[in-house]
Amino acid sequence: QVRLAESGGGLVQPGGSLRLSCAVSGESIRSLNFVAWYRQAPGEQRELVARITSSETTNYADSVKGRFTISRDNAENTVLLRMNSLKPEDTAVYSCNVERWASNRLENFWGQGTQVTVSS
Repeated sequence: QVRLAESGGGLVQPGGSLRLSCAVSGESIRSLNFVAWYRQAPGEQRELVARITSSETTNYADSVKGRFTISRDNAENTVLLRMNSLKPEDTAVYSCNVERWASNRLENFWGQGTQVTVSS
């Protein structure tokens, strides 16, 4: 069983920065197919924010390119999301999602999420 624990959310003013962490237990992040951050704002559909694969290929939503950076800390078995130049429209619950192969089938796990609020 893979467990995910997000942290780092909070209230920040527009233009500010936050760093989210997704601590992974039960599997090495190097063995995961990918680790992704999603977000969901009230009344909106969940959307992919950023993803990093086992080969450390990254991709980002157009709305966050140039502002957000996803990275792996292999020593801590954690994936980070650095968010700069935050905007009110970045306000959402941010959740960590991972995928792995186990017993010849794909498994997908979600964290509980962490609230990010961008407001003056």
